[in-house]
Amino acid sequence: MIMNLEQNKKNAIAYYQMAYDGQPSQAVEQYVGDDYIQHNPLVGNGKEAFIAYFERMAKEYPEKSIEFVRAVAEGDLVALHTHQIWPGDVGYVTMDFFRFDNNGKIVEHWDAVQEIPDKSENGNTMY
Repeated sequence: MIMNLEQNKKNAIAYYQMAYDGQPSQAVEQYVGDDYIQHNPLVGNGKEAFIAYFERMAKEYPEKSIEFVRAVAEGDLVALHTHQIWPGDVGYVTMDFFRFDNNGKIVEHWDAVQEIPDKSENGNTMY
């Protein structure tokens, strides 16, 4: 089956935004396949662990925000580059990778998170 790259990008963004905004159950119901493999060491494997993690984040950090800077799709993967602001105006750059199954559902996730430093030795932004 040929992947719909544009639709997968839209679905990855919608999934992440929905979960980030405190609706992880709905995000999983709409966008996740039968199995969900998690590679973030702070989140358990499977759908229920994902839901529990994002429900906790919504309660503990209701003022957090996310901006989607770019999305790139290739084959069965979508990569999202985001800018997140957490309490105390702490900024993070994140890169999330989602693998899609043949039905256009998310079945695997990897990420890398880095705090944005106050200064850059090269003078470039992280975006």
